[in-house]
Amino acid sequence: MSAPKQNILIVEDDIQLRLLLSVILTQSGYRVRTAEDGFSALAEMRAEVPDILLSDLFMSGMSGFELLSVVRRRFPSIRVIAMSSSFSGSAVPTAIAADAFYEKATKVTALLQLVAATPQFDGLYSIYRAGLPAPVWIDVPSGESHVVMTCSECLRTFTHVEGETGSLIHEADCAYCNSSIQYVIVQPASPAPSHRNFSKPNLGVSPQLSAPCPNDGATGDNKCGSNSN
Repeated sequence: MSAPKQNILIVEDDIQLRLLLSVILTQSGYRVRTAEDGFSALAEMRAEVPDILLSDLFMSGMSGFELLSVVRRRFPSIRVIAMSSSFSGSAVPTAIAADAFYEKATKVTALLQLVAATPQFDGLYSIYRAGLPAPVWIDVPSGESHVVMTCSECLRTFTHVEGETGSLIHEADCAYCNSSIQYVIVQPASPAPSHRNFSKPNLGVSPQLSAPCPNDGATGDNKCGSNSN
């Protein structure tokens, strides 16, 4: 009797890439569902929790950064692969709550190898599986010093004044239960771009998280030029 197919949820706002990855993984024997952003991904998870989550990081609405932080808290058993063309190499970028990382526009075989290796992810990849809380990713317009956040322990919302720090990961104590909260600032683009031409937000304080506009997608199409769609 053959083993049941693993259920993969692909979260990607580029419809062509989303369809391409869906076809590739379906032909490789996986049961595939798709979502266009973090909000629709959470809706899909309410219907059925996937075995594997393959998520882009830079998306309008709820970004992959925010989605993975929520997933690691609410669905710790899901094995998570983050993907982006803004980071290079195979290492999981700092503060991202994923078990593995796939660099877009590189060989699809590398992605298939990662997906096939997911049964070995537990305890081997993400530091957030070792009991460390995943940082909260917060959208804060440039120049704002006040951060509004919700405590992951008592679920109460409070305002925190952001202090000067050279670190990517900030820390705050809940104003109500005094729990320690780690968070990362994402500065959204302004003015708000259209969904199709969504520009990647500035991650500010960490040089390794800044990147020139790269090729994107499995085919390596450049989205930065004046002729991009």
